[in-house]
Amino acid sequence: METIQVVFLTVLMFFVIVTVHEWGHYYFAKRAGILVREFAIGFGPKLFSYKRNETQFTLRLLPFGGYARMAGEDPELIEIQEGQTIAVRAVEDEVKWIYLDQLDNRKNVIRGEVISIDMENALRLQLDVDGEMQNYRIHPQAMLVSRGKQTQIAPKDRQFGSKTVAQRAMAIFAGPLMNFILAFVLFAVYAQMAGVPVENPKNLQIAEVLKGGAADQAKLQKGDIIETINGTAIGTDSRRMVEMIAKSQDKPMEWTLRRGNETFNITITPRAVEGQEGGKVGIVPTLPTRSVGFVETFKVSGVAMVDTTKVIFEGFRHLINQFSMDDIGGPVRTFEVTGQIAKQGIEQLTRWAAILSLYLGIFNLLPIPALDGSRLVFLGIEALRGRPVDPNREGMVHFVGFAMLFVLMLAVTYNDILRLING
Repeated sequence: METIQVVFLTVLMFFVIVTVHEWGHYYFAKRAGILVREFAIGFGPKLFSYKRNETQFTLRLLPFGGYARMAGEDPELIEIQEGQTIAVRAVEDEVKWIYLDQLDNRKNVIRGEVISIDMENALRLQLDVDGEMQNYRIHPQAMLVSRGKQTQIAPKDRQFGSKTVAQRAMAIFAGPLMNFILAFVLFAVYAQMAGVPVENPKNLQIAEVLKGGAADQAKLQKGDIIETINGTAIGTDSRRMVEMIAKSQDKPMEWTLRRGNETFNITITPRAVEGQEGGKVGIVPTLPTRSVGFVETFKVSGVAMVDTTKVIFEGFRHLINQFSMDDIGGPVRTFEVTGQIAKQGIEQLTRWAAILSLYLGIFNLLPIPALDGSRLVFLGIEALRGRPVDPNREGMVHFVGFAMLFVLMLAVTYNDILRLING
């Protein structure tokens, strides 16, 4: 049951982080009037899908990513050529359905040869119906049907490229922005759950008791204060405590602990743990904590954001200066680490989720082709030049970048799987 719970919490964490990111893109695109064709969470086989208003909401098997597909970002609809025979369904001379195939099987439609058609600007259609010219208006939300697939048309003013630089930049930046907001909220939640270290602490506190360990069997509890071990005051020196435990493998140790207002003695015998040196009792020590007030929570969360950001950029710097495949973790390693942290409890998983959300926001803003940061760079160039970069050139840059990221992800995933197999 514990394994099922860990897997569920791990998948849920990725689902929340990705959903918040893509919702940022979706929400600000909709505010700008952009048609969002699909809001998808995950990649791979489709698990669930439903359509609401103009957007198809999709859940896919692998929760490591997602996308909000906006009209105009990719090649739009199948082009309808002059002279092509199509069928339309119209209400009061306004076309709401356009059929490109299986025309003989369509009922209550008008068939004709296209004389002219404009589905982006004028929204007009002229048909030759049995030698008679007929003119129609095209509804801004008309559906194009081909090969069993229905696609809503996107007039020019509903496409991504028609919006101002500021509107497009906000629709792109909103994804990382939502990750930053989520990270701030999660750090705040963690502060409320775990508290903050007290000032001038005098003792170590047990932050976690690992199941099945010597401490668990001795009935130690989270929150117990460690006063002495074998008559020696430990204070806040966790390294000294670890060394004493390691040297006492299979030797009973006398511990003095404080739980609330009660002080008691207990005997614990450290045991060997496979793959680790010395004796272990199965606890995670920490400095004593105190609860935080509502206002202080914002300050604590802000400090955590700043400190974690520094660590993330230090990691980037180390990766650039001393690149090694072993230093890069893909979805497999991230899932593995998240599962390990989930076993430590909801508090640590909340903190880890905050770190991952912050990391995702920062990483996506890097000027790497195919990422949000690269797209913002192109928008910045457009703002300076007064005209957009050639879409074909920009598309090629993003395509090459995506291909390189995909190859890197395959290599990293392969490396992660080998590491798991080899232990």
